[in-house]
Amino acid sequence: MSDFDYKKELVKIPHEPGVYRYFDASGEVIYVGKAKDLRNRVSSYFVKSNQHDRKTLKLVSQIRKIEFTIVHTEFDALLLENQLIKRFQPRYNILLRDDKTYPFICVTNERFPRVITTRRIDRKLGTFYGPYATLRPMYAMLEMFSQLFTIRTCNLNLSPENIEAGKFKVCLEYHIGNCKGPCEGLVSEEEYNKEIEQVHQILKGHLQPAQAFFKSRMVEAASNLQFEQAQKFKERLDVLQNFQVKSTVVNPKIADADVFTIVSDESCAYVNFMKVINGTITQTQTIEIKKKLEETDADLLAIIIVDFRNTYGSEASEIITNIPLEIDLKAEITVPQIGDKKKLLDMSMKNVLYFRRERAERAAAEATASASKKDRVLIRLKQDLQLKSLPSRIECFDNSNIQGTNPVSAMVCFIDGKPSPKNYRHFSIKTVIGPNDFASMHEVVTRRYMRVLDEQTGLPDLIVIDGGKGQLSAACEALKALDLYGKVPIIGIAKRLEEIYFPEDSLPLYIDKKSESLKLIQRIRDEAHRFAITYHRDKRSRNSLISELENVEGIGKKTAAKLLKYFKGVKKIREATIEDIATVVGNDKAQKIKQYFAAIEQ
Repeated sequence: MSDFDYKKELVKIPHEPGVYRYFDASGEVIYVGKAKDLRNRVSSYFVKSNQHDRKTLKLVSQIRKIEFTIVHTEFDALLLENQLIKRFQPRYNILLRDDKTYPFICVTNERFPRVITTRRIDRKLGTFYGPYATLRPMYAMLEMFSQLFTIRTCNLNLSPENIEAGKFKVCLEYHIGNCKGPCEGLVSEEEYNKEIEQVHQILKGHLQPAQAFFKSRMVEAASNLQFEQAQKFKERLDVLQNFQVKSTVVNPKIADADVFTIVSDESCAYVNFMKVINGTITQTQTIEIKKKLEETDADLLAIIIVDFRNTYGSEASEIITNIPLEIDLKAEITVPQIGDKKKLLDMSMKNVLYFRRERAERAAAEATASASKKDRVLIRLKQDLQLKSLPSRIECFDNSNIQGTNPVSAMVCFIDGKPSPKNYRHFSIKTVIGPNDFASMHEVVTRRYMRVLDEQTGLPDLIVIDGGKGQLSAACEALKALDLYGKVPIIGIAKRLEEIYFPEDSLPLYIDKKSESLKLIQRIRDEAHRFAITYHRDKRSRNSLISELENVEGIGKKTAAKLLKYFKGVKKIREATIEDIATVVGNDKAQKIKQYFAAIEQ
């Protein structure tokens, strides 16, 4: 560094907190750092060179200019460092993704606000919630809003002048009940904004105000004898309750908190983040950080905490971590050793350790790229779920019912990663009355594997249950009764955040969304859902046809089923001759059937 006199530069740098920037010969920013004491920190790069690793020595050799900015506190230095790293993307800094790459939900601040998704952040547009590192939770939230509220989806300028002038007409959304027609002044701004306020509360993670809102309206409607309206509010209350049940609830006593865990090796660090509001995990993300210099875990985690809290708009007063941090982050730093917070920390640690192992195994799997895709996916699934053997045969169960009618279940089978339709099975629920997913799951798993044991057809390598902890527990109880528990691996997959649940483990596993093994589980789950829905529709249709034939005098369920099996439909029975029908049910009943259809066609 003959052309750079660092001693002359160090004299100019004060003993103050701030941010420093290193430039190379071309004038490019190659490193941004923060410090409690700028002069001490910058001088350490030059006067302790024998203690640096190869990468740091290379950085120092390229420095040709130093700039610095003094700030009031170390926390201000962290914020400025974060902004400058995103702005310049220096080659020797860890890479921080700009949050504009992630989608947000925005509640606009226009008259009669809308709820939209966007990747472009303009705070003048409205209030932004997110970001959503994965799209599924965001779309689940939007779908819930469509069921709960009547918020407009048009982008019309609904100024008082435009509405009074009658410039707009209500669209199809109004006629099907999805909008209350603010474009024609059919709903007051005050009434409309009451629903928007509930949207804000839910997006902040507070479900109680929305639940109280719908409960009060339900009670008010019922007291006014408006029972149909009260039922609608009850259904919306049920939607909220269902959404809350699907959330990963840690402990309602835990107030708002941000959970961060970090593990690292020589080249990378791995960080898991969980945003907790009122004891419910509302956001989660795990990232891999490529180390550029000899950063400590504490230094890396401080940078990530500032970045994530800024990105997710978190103002939680407590930060729970697995390592102590000696820095003011404008929140209480907790490293819990026991209790519910420790359980929460363990959940985060479980996910970050899994993420690190998954990354390592992905690298190892690339070495077997010559193997077929089928083998690759099954090997990955075996690793992800820590199975003892390759899951060549996978069986998945799903329930289906609409308002408790015609409850059915279905089992699909995948062999070597591909569907095997000949091994699909469907079940009509026999022992359960009403919509009870847990009891239905217990029944069909019992029936399936009792028959497998009787016929000695062989057990699967993996059982997948479409549902969360409740359905999984019911299936496990069925296996215990058959003395199969522990002999066949079994997991549950919950739809909302795609959590994987294991028996007797309350902490879910989040597999990388891009993982081929998760995609295979999702494909199997979706196929089971499709097969169950198809059978449910067929059963409803068949029952309705049988019911129609039972209107004929002398025709019961058995005779109606016999006719449908022979003619394949009511239309063909209607078109058949008396002689053709008589071959199935006899001449007397054939006469009555023809007379019945002749009467209703008049």
